[in-house]
Amino acid sequence: MSDETIIIDNPDRIEAFQRLRLYYALKIEVRTGMRHSQGSVLAHLQRVYGVKARTKAGALEEWGARLREEGVLND
Repeated sequence: MSDETIIIDNPDRIEAFQRLRLYYALKIEVRTGMRHSQGSVLAHLQRVYGVKARTKAGALEEWGARLREEGVLND
């Protein structure tokens, strides 16, 4: 593991980080069945970002595709 510190201080990068955080939180929910402690990630994505999928797995696919298209996610 690296001892390198990363500072995100640009508003666009902060937003990108938040969007990635939601992606990985949803991925954990889909793969493990665990739930996010601060409420439904799916409901948040639907309300704030207009995700149309009605299931967590569908939302993960839709959200991931959108992030890849925008160059935020590279996996």
